[in-house]
Amino acid sequence: MALPKAAAERLIRIGEVAREAGVSVRAVRYYEQQGLLRAERSPSGQRLYRQDAVPLLRFFQQMYAAGLTSRRIAELLPCWDSGHTDAEQRAMLRAERDRIQAKVDDLQAALDRLDEVIKITDSHP
Repeated sequence: MALPKAAAERLIRIGEVAREAGVSVRAVRYYEQQGLLRAERSPSGQRLYRQDAVPLLRFFQQMYAAGLTSRRIAELLPCWDSGHTDAEQRAMLRAERDRIQAKVDDLQAALDRLDEVIKITDSHP
């Protein structure tokens, strides 16, 4: 489908959206294949994205880094889009938050141990 010129001007190419979000072009394509992101097409077939794809891509990266799957992220998208959740979605969000908090606590404990080792080794030549 060809976009009117005015609509195309509000959209950005895949390379630009990837650069602004700090992800690879391949990651953008992957998110699109997973159904997490939608692209428009230019008359020449180039992928074009709305500006709001940038914070969405950053959100995806954060959630992947926290251990969420693309399926789980897809379940979060309605919450992101609407700002509303039902009881099941809230339970899922809280469970993911608890899981991530446990991971943060484990990492903090590891960091504390490393700080102890650094302190001990700093006092020895």
